[in-house]
Amino acid sequence: MPALDVEALVREYARPIHAYLWRLTGDAQVAEDCLQDTFLRAVRAAASGTQVAQPRAWLYAVATNSARDHARKASRRLQREQLLDSDLVDRSDAPPEAAARSDQLRRVADAVRRLPPKQRAALLMRKYQELDYDEVAAALDCSPATARANVYQALRRLRAWLSDEEEA
Repeated sequence: MPALDVEALVREYARPIHAYLWRLTGDAQVAEDCLQDTFLRAVRAAASGTQVAQPRAWLYAVATNSARDHARKASRRLQREQLLDSDLVDRSDAPPEAAARSDQLRRVADAVRRLPPKQRAALLMRKYQELDYDEVAAALDCSPATARANVYQALRRLRAWLSDEEEA
């Protein structure tokens, strides 16, 4: 098992880990802070000689834990400015289809934020970051079957919530 090469990890994974953290937290600044914390933890692990079998999955686990730590430190108030910058966009000149699409994306983003943390993390890693179930499992410290179940339950909840909203 090779030791961690932090520079290579930063080059390869900084952007996808940042995108994951942004989706997970819903806040660009919090995502940036957690990204820096993730790679700081990687530097410390490399300095201590830590060897990692699955570096990508390990980084997602570290990033997930960093986001959780940040949320705890913020007194369980996860700061969310926006996933979509809908309050700052003037849609008065936008075609109705664009406004409807933006509203739909905002509803989906809000529903994703309501998911339990483990389901939200599993869904984001699998569907947005394209990790396989083994990597999701390694990142969340669970079995691949549990990772698959978390993604399934997340999708099931999202479908139910969104169909309820459409019916209302």
